This record gives sequence, C-alpha cells and structure tokens, in this order.
Amino acid sequence: MSNSSSGESFLQRIFGSLFNKKDPEAEKKKLLKQIAKSLSKTKWKFYKHSADQLLPAFPKLFYEIYKAVVGCQLSFNNQQNPNSYKMMVVDYALTEEQKRILEELTEESITTMSRNMDFSQLKKQIKADIDKLSADFDKEKIQKIDTLYTKLMKFKQFCTFDFYFMLKKFDSTMREGDFSKTPKFNPIDASYVSEDLKDFLTVAWALPLDSDWSDMMQMFKVMKGVEPMKPNQWNKIVTRLNQIRSEQVIEMIIQLTTKDPTYSVVIEEKHEQIVESYIDKIRTQAQLTIRKLESEQMNSKIDSLLTQIFNTTSIFSLKYYTEQASETFLKRGLPGFEYAKPLNYMRFFLIEFVKRDVRTYADLVLIRGKWTNPQLSQTMSDAFHAMMDLAEKISAFDQKHNEEGGDFGAKLKTLLPRIDRDKEAKGIIKTTIKDSNSMAKTYLVNTTKAMIVFAKSTKALIEDYKKPRGELVSNWKEIDRFAETPLNELAVDIYKKIYLFVNLMQNFLQK
Repeated sequence: MSNSSSGESFLQRIFGSLFNKKDPEAEKKKLLKQIAKSLSKTKWKFYKHSADQLLPAFPKLFYEIYKAVVGCQLSFNNQQNPNSYKMMVVDYALTEEQKRILEELTEESITTMSRNMDFSQLKKQIKADIDKLSADFDKEKIQKIDTLYTKLMKFKQFCTFDFYFMLKKFDSTMREGDFSKTPKFNPIDASYVSEDLKDFLTVAWALPLDSDWSDMMQMFKVMKGVEPMKPNQWNKIVTRLNQIRSEQVIEMIIQLTTKDPTYSVVIEEKHEQIVESYIDKIRTQAQLTIRKLESEQMNSKIDSLLTQIFNTTSIFSLKYYTEQASETFLKRGLPGFEYAKPLNYMRFFLIEFVKRDVRTYADLVLIRGKWTNPQLSQTMSDAFHAMMDLAEKISAFDQKHNEEGGDFGAKLKTLLPRIDRDKEAKGIIKTTIKDSNSMAKTYLVNTTKAMIVFAKSTKALIEDYKKPRGELVSNWKEIDRFAETPLNELAVDIYKKIYLFVNLMQNFLQK
C-alpha cells in the first residue's frame, strides 16, 4: 500500500508540473478580466465590456472638447508658415532694447544705412547689433522661451487632432463645424475607433497637463489680440484629461478592445531650441540684404564703367565660355563658369581697343621713339606684347570650350548626361570646370597686370610730352609727324580707358 501511495504521488507530481505551467492565453484572459474590473470601478462609463462597445457618454465628452477647440483648429490650419510660431514666441519675450535692434536689422533700415556708410563699416555695425541681440538672451530666458514654444506646439497638436473624424463614427449625420443641433450618438464597436484612440493618446498625453497655461494664453492675447479659447474652458478640458489619464481609462479601453493587456502609449518627447535658430535667421536675412545691396551697387558700377569704356553694356565676345553655357551646369547642381562675364569684357577690350588704339600708340612711341632709358622702353614693350599674346590665348581658351572638338567642351558634353548615375563623371566635370575657371582667372590677372604696367608707362610719357624737352623720349616732335591723331590726345584716351578697364576688372577679381 505504501508503494501504491508512492507511485500515485509521483504521477501527481508529473501531471501537476505539466498543468501548472503558465498558459499565455489563460494569463492574457486573466489580465483582461482584471482590466475590465478596474475599468468598471471608474466613474467614466464609456465602455461596455460584454459587448465591446463604446457608449454615448464617450463621444459626448469628446464633442464638448471638439466644440471648445474648433476655433483653434481654424486658426492653426490657416497659418501656412510653421516658423511663424517660433517667431511669435521669441518676439513675445523681446525687451524694448532688442526690439530697437531688430528695427535696425530690417532690410529697409540696412538699405538706408548703406547710403551713408561704407559696406565694411556697415557689416561691423550689423555684427555688433546681432551680438548685442544674442547677448540679451540669458540661459534662464532661453529656457523659458523654449518651454513656452514646446507647450504651444503640443497645444496646437492637440487642438488640430481630427475629433470630427472620430465623432462621425458615432453619428453619421454629424456635419463638420456645425453645432446648430446636438448629435445623436449611438454605441459602436470599440474596435472601430481603437486606432483613433491610440492617436488621441499620443497628442493628449504629450500635453504638460500639470503646467500653468496662463503664460501661453497671455502670449496670444498680447501677440494676436485674442486668446485661442477662454482660459476657463481650457482649464476644464485639462482637468478632465488629467482625471482620465490618472485612471488610465482610455488605455484600458484600448487594451480590452484590442485584446492586448500589455498596450501602453509611447510619448515622444521633443524639445526644440528655437532662440539660436531665430538669431541665425535674423543674421542670415541681414547678410543677404547686405549682399544684395553690394551686388546692386557693383552691378550699377559695372554698367557705368562699361558705358564709359564701350558706350554700351551689351558686350558679346566669347562664344563658348559664357554665362549662358554656365547655366547648363548650374541647373544640374554643378559649378559654373565663374569668370565668364569679366573674361568676355577682357577679350572684347583687347580685340577692339588694345589691338587698335593701343597698338597704334605703341608702334609710335616704342618703334619711332628715342628713349633715354632703354629699360623703361623694354618694360612698356613687354607689357604691350603680353597683352597681345594674352588676347590670342583667351581666344584659344574660349575655343577649348567648344562642344565640337574643344578639349574642355567635348569632355563636358560627353560626361554631363552620365552624372546622375556615375559619381566619377560628376567628379571629373567639377574638376574640369575648376581647372577652366583657374585658367580664366590667371588670364584676367596677368592681362590686368600688363595693362597696369602699360598704363603707368603711358602716364609717364604724357607728363614727359608736356615738358619743353623730353627726358624719357627726346624726339616728340618727330613722332608727332607720323601720328594721325594728336599723340598726346591718343595717349590720354588710352590711359583713361585702361584705368577704367582695370577698375572694372577689380570688381570681379576682388570678390
């Protein structure tokens, strides 16, 4: 009998160990039963567990919230610029001194200052103003601004939640924004709105419900002239949300209707630091205004110089290394022909003026002139021949950019269609254009230097011509007999035009 008892005990232990193991489904059912019991003990009669239905009391509460926030929805949805809220929050916190500085940093103020101030001085003034503006935002003030902005964005996110979309599921006759009649809400399957509930929790529980909302309401009153809603209305909503959250009512409804007792809402905490981006925007706008004014001033100066030199602003000399050709590359996110404009002017000046008027003057003074100092003559001669040689090199350089047979042009034409699928092709184009621009700049710099040397020599000869007896050239009267245009008049015209043209080039080479 003892053996029988022993065997029985052994079998009981075996079967007991098998059946006592936790069954996941049984555990889930047990947890869901406990959740249903907890939910039934709350004062919120939103849900009927036996039928898995949401009852009319639920949409009635949400309808009251919808009526309270609908005005905010319209206001927020009509605001197209998302950065306007950042601007509003920072502007609200500005001191009178900061407001004064911001007035000085407007495009209109900067434009006015530029009329009476050198650009280098203007840039220093703008920098000083921005540094002062930035310095007045201390750590505590920045934290308050960032906190207020975060609160505002969460308030906006809550108010713009699509309450109507969810409520219409309880009354299909309900019309958006129409509160002329009270909806007749019916019980519905909770599963029908389970995803809506999850979406609602992500915006509702992101709200800092325990916060004081008076600062946000006051900001709207000051900046917009009206509060987004009556503070007591919002406080009432916050109180109800706090109660529902503390009892986890909606979480439990979701857990029951989705049969997922482990469900919990995950809130993404996002805190933006908006003061730095605000100041960066002010700085960028000011810098863009200065660049715009500088560009306008430079273009005006360039047009004036072109008119004085050529009697026109429409110059067409280069055929391939041009601004028009450059657009093809710029549109594809590639570098362009950086020196197309000045090199175009340079070639035209060399062909139309240097090879004609300057050459005539050089032939007279360098070939027929009797120089007392051969070294001065050689310096002027070298400068002249350098200009003539560079004129040919610039023409040959332009031809290199011809798509039909030009070294650069043919390569660029072949590689351009491949850049979207071939990084190497894109790299080669960038390198080719960089090399091309480097060559163009070298031609501009070297030709300008030669012009300066030639102009200095010409100026010295103009002064020497006026003397009773030339000290640099001893036979001025003899040379005069061979000149079709009065020699000194030709020299003065050459000096003035080269001076103006060098001035024109400096606008491009000093950038």
